Amino acid sequence: MSMHSRIAWICAAAIAACPASVLAQAEPASLEPFIEVDESVFDGDWFAVGFGIGVSGSYDGSDDYNINPIPVVAGELKGIGISPRSGGLAFEWVEIDAGRFDISLGTVARIRTNRSSQIKDPVVAAAGELDSAFEIGPTFGIGMSRILTKYDRISVGLDLRWDVAGAHSGLVIDPGVSYRTPLSRGMVLGLSAGAQYVDGDYTDYYYSVSPQQSLASGLPQFQADSGWHKAGISAALGVDLDGNLENGGFLLGVAGGYTKMLGDAADTPYTSLRGDDDQFFGAAGVGFVF
Repeated sequence: MSMHSRIAWICAAAIAACPASVLAQAEPASLEPFIEVDESVFDGDWFAVGFGIGVSGSYDGSDDYNINPIPVVAGELKGIGISPRSGGLAFEWVEIDAGRFDISLGTVARIRTNRSSQIKDPVVAAAGELDSAFEIGPTFGIGMSRILTKYDRISVGLDLRWDVAGAHSGLVIDPGVSYRTPLSRGMVLGLSAGAQYVDGDYTDYYYSVSPQQSLASGLPQFQADSGWHKAGISAALGVDLDGNLENGGFLLGVAGGYTKMLGDAADTPYTSLRGDDDQFFGAAGVGFVF
């Protein structure tokens, strides 16, 4: 994992509950140019574990909200970077560092539990629970440091994931951009924006209303097609409890954001009749770095 993705991982921890469409690339900002120390907990191998609580829609497009736990793992082992993603993890296998710029290549995997449980709306629940998907694929990132100050960073990334568990069996494309900057020696701010494009297999599984589902729920039949699925923005704040992000220990993170359902994901009866295309989310977490 590069120096640009090692520090203040709690920003990623706090926003791990956010939809991947918002946080395709959720690696934190580097503070090393800002904090000059002889030794750092991030020299060599390091790990971070955390736990948080997130509030988000009971399904994509719902107007009911659930509270869910958020376990988080991050770190670096033998040069392989590990960072949290929404519902999963990303592994950075290759990094090319060219001064202010760097390019990273890796693998991302996640579990998608959309409408597989905790559906609060009885009409949507009557349409039937869906299977959980396991999505895996490559991730690419390009980063640039020192944008507005000597210490900030902007990164653009792309995740490509295919469901290999036989649930939606489709393709998900997550482009995203994020900006991170230190606010002090022990505090970092992250801002992210992104969108999500999905193929017809994905939209048909989650947003179409089949004749059988229509009969069971009373919702009108609907056929969903591929397209832009959602877009959103988020902000996260990470704070080291002893005021020094370099020495490890306990950190706190909070985050919040907004997602807009698009296309057939907004037009489906699951959203337009029983939910809301405006989606909000929030998260808070605590972690320990060693």
